[in-house]
Amino acid sequence: MTVKKGDKVKVEYEGSFDNEEIFDSSKGTPLEFEVGTKQVIKGFDDAVLGMKIEQEKTIKILPHEGYGERVEDLKKTIPRDQFPKNQKIEEGMMLGIRLPDGRQIPAIITHVCDKDIIIDMNHPMAGKVLNFKIKLVEIVAS
Repeated sequence: MTVKKGDKVKVEYEGSFDNEEIFDSSKGTPLEFEVGTKQVIKGFDDAVLGMKIEQEKTIKILPHEGYGERVEDLKKTIPRDQFPKNQKIEEGMMLGIRLPDGRQIPAIITHVCDKDIIIDMNHPMAGKVLNFKIKLVEIVAS
């Protein structure tokens, strides 16, 4: 039995960058998702198709099949007075930015000045090449 679109699967994985730094792992808790439903990044989803139970593979996901390329227009300067006066603001902090449609997206503070705060709304993994070791543990349902 091989994985096809629409199957619910469980996989064990380890994600790393090209410098071998591990950024994520499912060690001890397999990831369960439905293949082909955009629950995981495209490159990961595509890699599982056709796998058999207990099969392992190593894949490289380029940015366009991962979290996308970095977009400079997603860096914004916000006047400091738009933040609450008592709110601690530091470089590297993560904020939730509410969009006009009500959705909330993460943003990272990249620079703090006296008058302005610069935020980056790119996904933290945008522009990065991702390497995964994947093992198909189970096909839960078809």
